[in-house]
Amino acid sequence: MSRRPGNESALTREELVRYERQLLLPAIGPAGQEKLRQARVVVAGVGGLGCPAAVYLVCAGVGHLVLVDADAVELSNLNRQILHWEEDIGKKKVLSAAGKLGRLNSGVRLEPLALRIGEANAEELVRGADLVIDAVDNLETRLLLNRACYRASVPLIHGGISGLLGEVTTIIPGKTPCLACLFPKPPKGKGPIPVVGVTPGLVATLQVMEALKLLLGFGEPLAGRMLYVNGETMTFSTVALAPRPDCPVCQGDSVAP
Repeated sequence: MSRRPGNESALTREELVRYERQLLLPAIGPAGQEKLRQARVVVAGVGGLGCPAAVYLVCAGVGHLVLVDADAVELSNLNRQILHWEEDIGKKKVLSAAGKLGRLNSGVRLEPLALRIGEANAEELVRGADLVIDAVDNLETRLLLNRACYRASVPLIHGGISGLLGEVTTIIPGKTPCLACLFPKPPKGKGPIPVVGVTPGLVATLQVMEALKLLLGFGEPLAGRMLYVNGETMTFSTVALAPRPDCPVCQGDSVAP
């Protein structure tokens, strides 16, 4: 799972072969692949969203992946959490995921942290990251991550799902509305979220697409826009997001979309 020291920049022969197809893209090439190798991404949550997101980040060659999740694998996870298999039931999710990701790409540094994200550790977890993938399953933790990312000036790529519905947006501190602008009130009621496995799979791959664009500096991210996905009607729509001047986190400190 180790990778070369940061002062060695040339891609190895193995890397040139592994990433051959994406190196053909003008937006990537060898220089872009080196950027990916030097990147540090935090995947917060290794469940329905975090599993496929981690797979595609590792496939792309993101050099340092931090996996954060306190939970253990349960049988009910297996309809959607693709890095966890029957033999992993009872094992910590971060260890289940890291074991398989390391076999997929041994050149990526994997850092599994079996921690619950809270007030005491959120800022430390995101500090020094190039970006954070929001793959948690509750708004309270999402808002903690949002505040930590805002304070650390780290982009947060939000993804959420319910049933066949999904949403994705990219939050860039100081440039876009933050998550607290979008969700000013706590959710009503709690309980299991209905989900079919393909929904988080789709949303997670869109989150990784956003991550690659940010890490490589190309394309047009979903900054200041929410992408809504309806799997039942197979429709995609985007809505412009507005900063909220009374937001307790960013006080509307962003460029309006």
